[in-house]
Amino acid sequence: MRRAEKAWNTLQALGDIAFAYSYSVVLTEIQDTLKSRPPENKVLRKASLVGVLITNIFYLLCGTIGYAAFGDEAPGNLLTGFGFYEPFWLVDLANMCIVVHVVGAYQVFSQPTVKLVEDWCNQKWPESSFLTKGHSIGIPYCGVYQVNFFSLLWRTAYVTVTSVMAMIFPFFNSVLGFLGAIFPFRDVHFTGKN
Repeated sequence: MRRAEKAWNTLQALGDIAFAYSYSVVLTEIQDTLKSRPPENKVLRKASLVGVLITNIFYLLCGTIGYAAFGDEAPGNLLTGFGFYEPFWLVDLANMCIVVHVVGAYQVFSQPTVKLVEDWCNQKWPESSFLTKGHSIGIPYCGVYQVNFFSLLWRTAYVTVTSVMAMIFPFFNSVLGFLGAIFPFRDVHFTGKN
């Protein structure tokens, strides 16, 4: 392996690590949202510590065992990167775990962007009933639900655009490494004064 290629792979690995631990930006928001008595804060702190510890152990095991077994040729996806597709249930279980993780993370990471656009539009056009008015929709056995049509339209468009962009890029690991290296503070958002 050439030196330039080795340097690029090292930087990409650092970007992957930065992307994997990007939740720390959201952790402060979660703690701020709780605003309750100390027991919940202590529980969250303990749960966070256990979660980070388990994540560290898992990542270190995958990284060290993968490198020990394959050296510089270690694939980005240890399950399927070198032709391992059986047992199918294991690959399917791993993919389901990834889907559960990504769906939850997508909600948390997209919320600041979505909220920023909604707040900006509400400030720009405060008299628009399309932007500001909520509509009541009755849901059987669940009661009445308030829906803002602008939020529904904007969030649907946002999910559609980001999903199409995700499908366009076939080299997922490279994109994650690049984003983690270039935009380590991408989840920081600024809110205006109330």
